[in-house]
Amino acid sequence: MQKRISGQFLLKLFFAVYILFVIKVIIFKYPLEELRAIAGTWQKDVILEGLGSANFMPFRTIKMYIDYAYKLNSVENLAGNLLVFVPLGFLLPMLSEELGQFSEMLLNVFTFVLGIEVFQLFSAFGAFDVDDILLNCLGATIGFGCFKAAEALGRNRQISCK
Repeated sequence: MQKRISGQFLLKLFFAVYILFVIKVIIFKYPLEELRAIAGTWQKDVILEGLGSANFMPFRTIKMYIDYAYKLNSVENLAGNLLVFVPLGFLLPMLSEELGQFSEMLLNVFTFVLGIEVFQLFSAFGAFDVDDILLNCLGATIGFGCFKAAEALGRNRQISCK
């Protein structure tokens, strides 16, 4: 007897793969040898260095990317920080009715993104930037808006088909 794979199982599997992808792209973006070299330097100094290079001032990095757009890979950084989290805002409400509420979705996204940024702060596998948190949460908000629009469109189609 063959078992059918449920849509909910496939959704959870896709979500898990997506989360692993996000972690790979954001935290483990460097080649393995470079990550080993960074990990080899972990001491108190690394934490202090991370604090020294961290951006705690909202919009500082975003403003820099806009001011120096002709010199830096600004569009890629800004768009990447937004786009990588759009699926999260779309997927969370699909996984749980509770996460279909904007405040619950945003709280979960914020917690996840803050965890990534704090890890980067203490690990030197990246740099803490409050603007990344803002852009990532904005990306998830866009995804949530797309989910709500798709949900409303689906309801309207059901009503018009009756």
